[in-house]
This record gives sequence, structure tokens and C-alpha cells, in this order.
Amino acid sequence: MLKQLFFWIALFWTLAIAFFCLIKASNIPSVTMSIPNLDKIVHAFFHFSFTILWFLFFQKHYKEANSIKWLIITVFLSICFGITIEILQELFTTTRKADVFDVLANFSGAMLASGLILYLKKQKSNLI
Repeated sequence: MLKQLFFWIALFWTLAIAFFCLIKASNIPSVTMSIPNLDKIVHAFFHFSFTILWFLFFQKHYKEANSIKWLIITVFLSICFGITIEILQELFTTTRKADVFDVLANFSGAMLASGLILYLKKQKSNLI
């Protein structure tokens, strides 16, 4: 039951990222345009959450002792998904352009999530 919940939450989050990254830029509230680099912070947050949610799903679903493997896979998926979104923005939208700095922000979010996961795992193992 819990692994199904993680799956649906992670899938919903993935679809939400795709939606918000592919809608017309003019549909984004103007308040976001007045904060410098908010776009990059949003990208990092999207992929921070993406990495944590998919990691939780994989860890629950496969229940292997080697969670590092699933963390690496999840970070790789996050990076590939972010690059795919950037390519789709360039090819299929008229108000969005691919941006290498968005990919770097995505990577940063995924790496922050993996750092948090590793830190929490270490803290948990120190308690046992």
C-alpha cells in the first residue's frame, strides 16, 4: 500500500513538473519575474523533490539493502528528465527556450536531495 502511495505521489510530481515547465511563460504569475533567479530556485526545488519522491518509491518497492544504487539511479533519472524537459521547451514551445543553467539547477536540486538522503541514512545508522 505504501509503495503504491509513493508511486502515485512521485508520478503526480513528475507530471506537475512537466506541466509547469511546458506551459506558456505568459501563464506564469508576474510576481515570479520580479525575483532574481527564482526560476533556478524553482528548478532546484522541483528536482530536489523529484529525487526524494522517486528514491522513496524505489527503496520501498525493491527493498534491497543497497539503497545507494537506487539513489544513483534516481539522480540519473532526474537529470535525464530535466534535460528532456529542456529539449521539449526548445522544440515544442514558443515562449520557452532550453537553458543550460536550468539543467545545472536541476542537477543541484538532485544533488542536494541525495546529500540529505545520505545524511539522514548516516544519522539513522548512528542511532542503531
